[in-house]
Amino acid sequence: MEDVDGSSRSEPPRPVNWNLLTAEEAEVEWVELNRWVNWLRRTYGLPASVVPPFWHRHPELVWELSALHLHWLCAYDPEQHGSAPLGWQHDFASARERLHEWVSTCGTRLDRDRPTRQTSWPGEPPPDVIEDMVIPDRDEDFVMFVLGDLERRREAVRLFYSNVGGGRPSSF
Repeated sequence: MEDVDGSSRSEPPRPVNWNLLTAEEAEVEWVELNRWVNWLRRTYGLPASVVPPFWHRHPELVWELSALHLHWLCAYDPEQHGSAPLGWQHDFASARERLHEWVSTCGTRLDRDRPTRQTSWPGEPPPDVIEDMVIPDRDEDFVMFVLGDLERRREAVRLFYSNVGGGRPSSF
């Protein structure tokens, strides 16, 4: 059985707004969420139609799994009421239905992935043609995806500070 209690967190659980995380914060959150998702899928025997290997490439799945993770952390906190885990189990049933719907909509599969299709609204250019990409090593893909995400976050900070007069934070 895989242990999920060895978390590297030193503070109480809090909601994660993926849009506002620094690179350093995102790195911690990605590692924690990946670890927990692996535990979740193995513990509950979840198929790829509910939790696919490339969930990290789909924001809709990241947000859903992140919220479910927070709910689990809170429900199983030692200070929580004894019935909280039952509430989590109930909510998990609903979340599995939503995850299944997200997975079928986004089109990710066990051994391949493609970006979630977007619908163009009137006046917008049509979306690019999307093709499936075979990904032979899930863990390698996750690491490369996270490194790319962290670099995009760092670049956004650099761009921000270069546009506000060149002032950089001291920890930069």
